[in-house]
Amino acid sequence: MRIRRKLLLALAASLVAAGLVAPTVGPAYAASLTEVTSFGDNPGRMRMHVYVPDNRPARPAVVVAMHGCGGSGPGFYSGSEFASLADRHGYIVIYPSATQQAGFGNCFDVWSDAAKRRGGGSDPVSIVSMVRYVQQQYAADPERVYATGSSSGGMMTNHMLALYPDLFKAGAAFMGVPFNCFANAADFPPTSSQCTGGNMNRTPQQWGDAVRQAYPGHSGPRPRVQLWHGTNDTLVPYSLLQEAIEQWTNVFGLSQTPTSTDTPQANWNRRRYADSGGTVQVEAYSIQGAGHSLPSGGMAASAIAFFGLTDPTTPPPTTTPPPTTPPPTTPPPASGACRVTVDVNAWNTGLTENITVTNTGTSAVNGWSVVFTLPGGQTITSGWNATYSPSSGQVTARNVAYNGGIPTNGSVSFGFQATHTGNNARPSSFTLNGASCTVA
Repeated sequence: MRIRRKLLLALAASLVAAGLVAPTVGPAYAASLTEVTSFGDNPGRMRMHVYVPDNRPARPAVVVAMHGCGGSGPGFYSGSEFASLADRHGYIVIYPSATQQAGFGNCFDVWSDAAKRRGGGSDPVSIVSMVRYVQQQYAADPERVYATGSSSGGMMTNHMLALYPDLFKAGAAFMGVPFNCFANAADFPPTSSQCTGGNMNRTPQQWGDAVRQAYPGHSGPRPRVQLWHGTNDTLVPYSLLQEAIEQWTNVFGLSQTPTSTDTPQANWNRRRYADSGGTVQVEAYSIQGAGHSLPSGGMAASAIAFFGLTDPTTPPPTTTPPPTTPPPTTPPPASGACRVTVDVNAWNTGLTENITVTNTGTSAVNGWSVVFTLPGGQTITSGWNATYSPSSGQVTARNVAYNGGIPTNGSVSFGFQATHTGNNARPSSFTLNGASCTVA
């Protein structure tokens, strides 16, 4: 009987691997980030990673957490707080990785005609397939599916809420843009974008019509929306927060005047827009002085609370702001124990740059500072996932509150926007905690 059982299990495994039958056994991925290589229809050619906490209810909620341009699902897993909050509150996190190229590399498609139509193809259909896979594999609750993301991921958050209001119950978009802001692929990079050029201004009715036309047959409830933006964001202008507020309040039939305003903590100015029953359908956070660097410490917890996933029997996670002084770092790794890749996108007088540092050493890094030299004439104007000083010459990038750890063979990604006077070359002479890095 033992031999027969082993043969049957081996046969079942081979059929699942071949995609001929759907897996029916319980998942074995708990408490680790796992890649799923076959999850269904995938017109966006995306990669999927999933994080399943050890302790979860029989029908767990699902959060789709999406990275910014140049990032990846594993990078957003290690660089944000959604997984650690999943351990506490028992929801599953899907981390999609984009592969589309529109000037930045690895950006979610929010520009193509296919991506703007429900069921039209590209990344939105791939993301829906990921959600359906998790619902089947883990018996996830179809009434508790949520979307969130940063920058490109924040844009896709608004996108998915517009296209699939029957799938998502709420979303939290960090540094995003309204749905249907980009005309096409050529409009996506900052070199030529009307959307992110700083002059986008449509009426609330026009913005709301764009959402309604995305799924004309929808007559049910709409997902609640949380919006976040830094007042000093120059890559995705802060003015687009107001455009997104106008879009979603119009969709809900709400006034443009908030029903309440407050400051939940220092530098977080919140506007809330409630319906006649008192339910907050839209809320918007203006983070004073912040650039293109969200979410930072405590913001993921606020998003999860907005979704209703915070266990009321336990104290909410702390939302104290990150310390202004950099945390202590581990001793420098051995020389050559780090690898750097750099992606530059330049235009007439400006550029954006994404930097990925991989720890190739034998021990984890806890707290990091990366020093590099900017070419002459380049000056950093804003950045994300790190703090930068000074803004030119030899620059030190230090981790922020949520991404200080780099495990062995793990990576951290950060980036910045800069001006230049003609020299748009990459930086040179990278070091990690004082040790030199190889540059790929």
